[in-house]
Amino acid sequence: MSICNKKTLLCLAVSGSLFSVSYVANANDHHDHNHHDGEHHESEHRHHDAHVHGVVETNIAQDGDHLLFEITAPGADVVGFEHAPKDDAQKQVLANAVKTLNNPNLIFTLPENAKCTFEEAHVSHNLVNHNDHDEHEHEHDHDHDHDHDHDHHDGEHHKGHGKHGEFSAQYEYHCEAISNLDQIETQWFTHFPHTHKMTIQYLGDAGQKAASLTPKSSIITL
Repeated sequence: MSICNKKTLLCLAVSGSLFSVSYVANANDHHDHNHHDGEHHESEHRHHDAHVHGVVETNIAQDGDHLLFEITAPGADVVGFEHAPKDDAQKQVLANAVKTLNNPNLIFTLPENAKCTFEEAHVSHNLVNHNDHDEHEHEHDHDHDHDHDHDHHDGEHHKGHGKHGEFSAQYEYHCEAISNLDQIETQWFTHFPHTHKMTIQYLGDAGQKAASLTPKSSIITL
């Protein structure tokens, strides 16, 4: 069950205050739906910053004694590819990544005196096989003889339709002494070294704050 189904008010606050850029980006993705891969990749940097390779977007919301994280990460940052796994090795890489993402204690460190207890994680991704849908569209423009080549380039064709390989992770904590939450440290870069920057947007009782974390500067002060 998605965390947002349980914490509707908190999620509405996060969505309204922090995620509007994502909604605009999604609209632009639809606008660029029929562009070639190269053109779409360029537009991606202009309109969909959350999916720039090497950049992960994290939104954090605090409401009372609840703390909610939401991460959006390009597939390339997490597993090194943005398509459905093509062999056993890639399947294992994907399984390991999902396992890591489902353990937020590996991703974030919160101050002990804030007495935060992890309650729930919700991890999802779209690195799944869409051959059935893509092949149907593909047949309108190409001969059946090219089906195998299309399958081989399914990831590129899929991205060409504005649907990037992405991971989403939501974490919920209950903090008995939330007033002591004065910083958050991430170990994301240790587990997913393809990431060069993590953008943080925080919304809490003290207001809003934005920061960019890097492997050499991985702590946000609240």
